[in-house]
Amino acid sequence: MLGAQAQELAQAGVQQILPLHSDEDVVRLRKQVRDSMVAMGFGLIEQTKIITAASELARNTLRYGGGGEARIARVCDGARQGLELRFVDAGPGIDDIPLALTDGYTSGGGLGLGLGGAKRLADAFHIDTAPGAGTTVTIAKWKLF
Repeated sequence: MLGAQAQELAQAGVQQILPLHSDEDVVRLRKQVRDSMVAMGFGLIEQTKIITAASELARNTLRYGGGGEARIARVCDGARQGLELRFVDAGPGIDDIPLALTDGYTSGGGLGLGLGGAKRLADAFHIDTAPGAGTTVTIAKWKLF
């Protein structure tokens, strides 16, 4: 059975904001994304892709952005509906986006697969950032209905 938050989120236009300040927050985010994907009828493969991307982006928000928030919303675009995830932080920003998207590049000792991997796992991907101005990464997964 789905939680009340996931059922509410299943209505288009409803947005949920979750804090990202600890590893426990990342676990809660993963559960909420899964519940939302199930409520929208996404299959296991699509769920796994977006949960993985969400986990990577949430950890980046913690590690490089000093924490922030995730916004989850059901979105509609013509004959398709989807789940949009937005990760927002007020950290130092990203100096070189193409370099940050390069597999193997890391500024913090990780594997360097987070941003590029999240981009490949999502149907839509956008970064809004500037040095000293924080970062917002938005991903979406679409489903035809």
